[in-house]
Amino acid sequence: VRPAQVADVPTLLQLMRSLAEFEQYARDFAVTEEILLRQGFERPDPHFHALVAEHDDQGVQGMLVYYFVPFTFRAHPTLYVKELFVNDVWRSHGLGQMLMRAAARVALVEGCAMMRWQVARWNADGARFYERLGAVADDVWVDYGLDVGAISALALRK
Repeated sequence: VRPAQVADVPTLLQLMRSLAEFEQYARDFAVTEEILLRQGFERPDPHFHALVAEHDDQGVQGMLVYYFVPFTFRAHPTLYVKELFVNDVWRSHGLGQMLMRAAARVALVEGCAMMRWQVARWNADGARFYERLGAVADDVWVDYGLDVGAISALALRK
């Protein structure tokens, strides 16, 4: 496991597309190589960071994309795991666990008080994986969101 580099962008994009297909939002997927380069590698304050997992001589087979919420109620940042994906063939080889351990080390170095992420309700395998790592589902907080149409409607509401 290592930090992603510019040369990894095409593979990161492929892994992100595979995740979008797996999580059933592929038709809304809008990320391009240019966006990845600009948002993650060319900015002095990147909008995201990524770790990649290589397996022997097979190249990059997994990725973990994260960002920081710089200030929370705990007065420390939170590392937010946005995407974790390992190619089907390499699941159960420990790559996902290695990626999560590497992210936990980053969180410690950055002084984070928490790591957070989401799991689709239907993804029982994903939930079991995270629970084996020691994660606990949040039974208090429920995620809500606004899509672009709802954002516009709210912003323009009088």
